[in-house]
Amino acid sequence: MVPCPLTPSVPPPYRLHKPTCQAVVTLEGRDFYLGRFGSPESRAEYDRIIVEWISNGRRLPAPASASGSDLTVNELLLAYLRFADSYYVKHGRPTTEPASIRQTIRPLRQLYGDTLARDFGPIQLKAVRQAMMGSGLCRNEVSKRAGRIARLFKWAVGEGMVPPSVHRGLQAVAGLRRGRTDVRESESVRPVLEAFVDAIRPHVSRQVWAMVQLQVLPPF
Repeated sequence: MVPCPLTPSVPPPYRLHKPTCQAVVTLEGRDFYLGRFGSPESRAEYDRIIVEWISNGRRLPAPASASGSDLTVNELLLAYLRFADSYYVKHGRPTTEPASIRQTIRPLRQLYGDTLARDFGPIQLKAVRQAMMGSGLCRNEVSKRAGRIARLFKWAVGEGMVPPSVHRGLQAVAGLRRGRTDVRESESVRPVLEAFVDAIRPHVSRQVWAMVQLQVLPPF
């Protein structure tokens, strides 16, 4: 027997509220009155509400004034990790980014896990960055991890979890400049020993070996 295909999910209908002659749509048990039934304005309002509802995963968006008002940093981190685990996947396998995110957020969770996410600002980011510097990380790695934290809050803004002002504040934090901080620099990349280069010759094609020899020529 051929299985019956699933009926596609359809939005709640635009309908008439007879006592008031208004158009109405019901989402999650809540009635939204749209204006005079059949009017272009009520149709446009219906489309707007349905588009927002679908874009939010078929859930009603939180009111802008109360969005994420009592969300803690720990709760935000849990939501972001769930997103990262499903988003950073290549060929069906997770990339290294979720593990890097977990490393990055450790001092953030330790210092500000119980803080309201909307109260996390430039001073708090600098404190987290200082903790990273104190752990022995080099300047480039500290800057990279601070950037991940800023992207985390940018994602939260897009999901309506924190107000846009939070991410704008974090963007105002200047990056660490070479020679302007006490944090150590990463070690410079040194050239490979000639013996190591010669060792690969039996294992590569003639064309690849020619490219290797070209790379090791002194500059003109």
